[in-house]
Amino acid sequence: MAQRRITVQSEVGLHARPAALFVEAATKGGSEVTVAKGDGAPVSAKSILAVMGLDVRKGDEIVITAEGEDAEALLDRLAEIADAG
Repeated sequence: MAQRRITVQSEVGLHARPAALFVEAATKGGSEVTVAKGDGAPVSAKSILAVMGLDVRKGDEIVITAEGEDAEALLDRLAEIADAG
């Protein structure tokens, strides 16, 4: 299992377009992926409603966890999306 802690830099956080890109990337990977806001409960990173329900804003810390063969590459991509600002 691989994990990353990221401080979101996107001006809109993980809402609207960034959330859609995040979920799309998570869905394409073969790994099981979850995301949590701070120390909160993790949700599926493959669900747009779950990701948007976290209400992640600029400056919030998220924890992304992936398990599978492509976990590290997938975490790199998801971190890139969350950091885009």
